[in-house]
Amino acid sequence: MKAVVLEKACTAQELIAREVPIPKVKSGWVLVKIKAFGINRSEIFTRQGDSPSVKLPRIIGIECVGEIADPSDSSFHKGQRVVSLMGGLGREFDGSYAEYALIPSTQVYPINTDMEWTKLAAIPEMYYTAYASLFDTLMLSKEDTLLIRGGTSSVGLAALQLAKSIGATVISTTRNKNKIELLKQHGADFVLLDNENIQSQLDSILPQGVGKILELIGTVTLKSSLRMLAEKGILCMTGILGGEWVINSFEPMIDIPSGAYFTQFDSGANFKEKLLNDLFDHINQYQIEVPIAEVFTIDEISKAHLLMESNSANGKIVVVNES
Repeated sequence: MKAVVLEKACTAQELIAREVPIPKVKSGWVLVKIKAFGINRSEIFTRQGDSPSVKLPRIIGIECVGEIADPSDSSFHKGQRVVSLMGGLGREFDGSYAEYALIPSTQVYPINTDMEWTKLAAIPEMYYTAYASLFDTLMLSKEDTLLIRGGTSSVGLAALQLAKSIGATVISTTRNKNKIELLKQHGADFVLLDNENIQSQLDSILPQGVGKILELIGTVTLKSSLRMLAEKGILCMTGILGGEWVINSFEPMIDIPSGAYFTQFDSGANFKEKLLNDLFDHINQYQIEVPIAEVFTIDEISKAHLLMESNSANGKIVVVNES
């Protein structure tokens, strides 16, 4: 089978697919024939050598959609449509950048949909992260106003769609003034240009602060976002699109406003199968169209990573297996 085996930290141009043996099935694990998978920012970090917990060589990739090729001793049946994401996939054991993957049966989830593989592959990690952050962690309702810091990221666009589907008011941010219209076209009620004047821009709309904030940029904007919270407001930190994992000079007693709430969402540590099923129901109920930036084959994996690094995708990057 074709697979992308990361031997050492490398550039996007050095990432290639090569022939490796199909994994041998073992008890407790199922063999999945991967039809398609999405590209994620964490995989860029791993490829660059910034995921010290990942032991190389490793087939990377933290999500996939496909069919059961061999159910082993599980309750699945051959040909059944499934999704898998996180839980060590592509990090603790070989992942989705391949034509087949051997995955623990407890981490493979059946899906009842005839959605085409390309569209389906754009949903799991991106939309699950957005959906769980909004409706499980932030407890978003239609009466809320939501600020999405990092609005043009794939998760930011997914969160915008999901929040608008229930009628919430959404303020999205972008560092690129050329993307303001993009966010408005996707339904943002207000767009803030993420620069040194972002606080004054927000004050002109909501001088009392915003009730719910989805922080996707991370440590470099966290303290600024916390200052934007209204009394009793909630900030959920879900992504780190820029900066370091550790924030310097963070003083909780000063940087977290009195009476506000600061939490976080980690799709790996907080995965709930019910939320995944609820997500698919939500997408079907509200007829949400998934934004796909570009589709590549596994032989074009370097192009997919280059597009992710360019920060110009404006949607999910998907890789499909032709066979």
